[in-house]
Amino acid sequence: MMRPDTRALYVISVAAELAGVHPQTLRIYERKGLIEPARTSGRSRRYSDRDIALLQRIQELTNEGVSLVGVQKILDLEVELARARQHVESLQAALEQARHDKAEAVDAAHRQYRRELVPLRSAAVVRFTREQS
Repeated sequence: MMRPDTRALYVISVAAELAGVHPQTLRIYERKGLIEPARTSGRSRRYSDRDIALLQRIQELTNEGVSLVGVQKILDLEVELARARQHVESLQAALEQARHDKAEAVDAAHRQYRRELVPLRSAAVVRFTREQS
């Protein structure tokens, strides 16, 4: 099922207005590889809410003086960072599960020992020494 924010709904003029840029700017961003809108069977561009958010991020960066090449690098790094964070979260979850499994295994081993051990009433230590010849 398609995520709601990736459904391409907006024509270029509406997308440009929502992003606060000129439609020609969207075409430039597409040529530079910053955005890739969906296309209809008639090859018209369609933009999703996710595309609009990306366009707004691009505008934010360019308004701060970042070049389009810099914007592309920043966007790539943001995607990489998001993936790394996801990976760290999954590793943390796996580590927590491994800790839980280990604790359960130790508890099970201790329970098993309790069943197998026979208590002694008294204990004596016997020491043997070798005779030397």
